[in-house]
Amino acid sequence: MPKVLVGGRIVDPQKGYDAVGTIFVRDGCIAAVSFDGEEAGWADAGWADAERIDLSGKIIIPGLFDMHVHFREPGLEHKEDIETGSRAAARGGFTGVATMANTEPVVDHAQLVLTQIQRGKEIGLVDIFPIGAVSKGLEGKELSEMGDMASAGAVAFSDDGHGIQHSGLMRLALDYAKLWDCPVITHSQDEGLVGDGVVNEGVASTRLGLAGWPSQGEVVQILRDIELAELTGGRLHVGHISTAAGVEAVRAAKARGLNVTAEATPHHLFLTEDDITTEYETYYKVNPPLRAGTDAQVLAQAVVDGTIDVISTDHAPHAAHEKDLEFERAPFGMIGLETSLPAVFNGLVRTGRIDWNRLVTLMAIRPRQILRLAPLAIEEGADASLCIFDPEGTTPVDRDHLASKSANCGFWGRTLAGAVWGTLLRGEFTYRDGKVTR
Repeated sequence: MPKVLVGGRIVDPQKGYDAVGTIFVRDGCIAAVSFDGEEAGWADAGWADAERIDLSGKIIIPGLFDMHVHFREPGLEHKEDIETGSRAAARGGFTGVATMANTEPVVDHAQLVLTQIQRGKEIGLVDIFPIGAVSKGLEGKELSEMGDMASAGAVAFSDDGHGIQHSGLMRLALDYAKLWDCPVITHSQDEGLVGDGVVNEGVASTRLGLAGWPSQGEVVQILRDIELAELTGGRLHVGHISTAAGVEAVRAAKARGLNVTAEATPHHLFLTEDDITTEYETYYKVNPPLRAGTDAQVLAQAVVDGTIDVISTDHAPHAAHEKDLEFERAPFGMIGLETSLPAVFNGLVRTGRIDWNRLVTLMAIRPRQILRLAPLAIEEGADASLCIFDPEGTTPVDRDHLASKSANCGFWGRTLAGAVWGTLLRGEFTYRDGKVTR
C-alpha cells in the first residue's frame, strides 16, 4: 500500500536535509519528498489510496547499516539464525547488515555466500551482505577462494574472531582483496601478547583476579596492518577498535593518506572495565575486552572528529547456557543490534557530542561507502528503506523486548532513552510500533 509519512523530521546529510517534511512512498520507492506543507493536498494528488502516517515528533533517517554482525547460520543456530538476527536488525532500525564468516562451516567458498544472500531474501526483513573468510577454515594458513566469493556477492573479507598471525598471509589478503576493491576487516589480536587474557590488563585484571589482555595485543597488529596496507595499496578496515593507542595509530595512518578506515562498537564507547563487578557478569566478556574509561573517552572523541568512520555492533549472540559459566570459560561477545541506535543517541547525541547528521554518517552512510554499496538517500526514486526514531520513547533492555534469540547484552536491565519506532525496507514496514511485522 502507498504511504504518506507526515510530520517527521527528515535528516539526511547526503541531501542536506534536516527539517520537518513529508515523504511519499509507492511501489517500494520514494515518490517525492516535500518540505512545503504539500501533505495538506495529498488526497487530491493521486494519493487517495495511501495510508497516512503521522510521525510528528519523530526523526526519519536512511535505513541503518551494520557492517559487523554474527548471525551464526549455518551450524550455530542455537545462538542465532538468519531469521532471528534479521528480526533483531529490523527492530534496531537496520535495513542492511554484513555478516561475518565464523560459522560452522566457515563462509570460505562461494556457495555459502550465495546461500546466505538467498536466506536473507527469503526472510525479507533485512538485506544480507556476506563477508568471506580471509583464510580457509579461519585457520590463518591458506587464502580462501576470495575471487569466487567476491563474484558471488561477498563485500569484504575477514577472519573475525581470530587475529591473522602470519604477516605474509595478511599481505597477500590485502593484495588479493584489492583486485575486487574489497576491504580486509581486521580482528587485531596478537596471540603471543593476548594469551589467555579475558579482561583488560591493569586495574580490571588485578581487581577481578583474571588473566589480563594488554592494549598492546591490539595495537601491535593495527600498526603491522597499517604498514602492510601501505605496502600493498590494499584497503584496510580496523574492526572493533578498543584502545586509545589504536585510535592514534589509525589517526596517523589517515594523516599519511593511507586507505585505512575504522569502526567502534557501542559497548566499547559506552561501557568500560569498571562495569565488570565481582559478580563476574559474563555478558560483559567481549573480544576485544572492555577497556579503561580513558580509552572510551578517546574512542568517543575519534567518533566526533572522524578518525573513526563507522559505529558497528559486533552483534555476537550466545545461548544462555553458554554464557552461564565461569567468566574464564564463557564465550566472548554480546548482542547489540536492538540497542545500538538508542545507545548512540544517549551517549553522543543527547550529550551534544554529535548531531543527527553525524550519526547518520556513522551508522548509515559510511558503512555502505566502505563496502562499495549503492548509496541510500532520502530522495525521489530511491528505495524507501528508512529508520524512524522516537526521541521521546524508551528502550527497555530485557527478555520481553528483545527479538534476538539470545540475551547477552551489556546494557541488560537498563532503560535507554529513545526508541526505534519503525523500519521500512523498500516501502514495507519490517518493524512498526513495537512489533516485527513478519
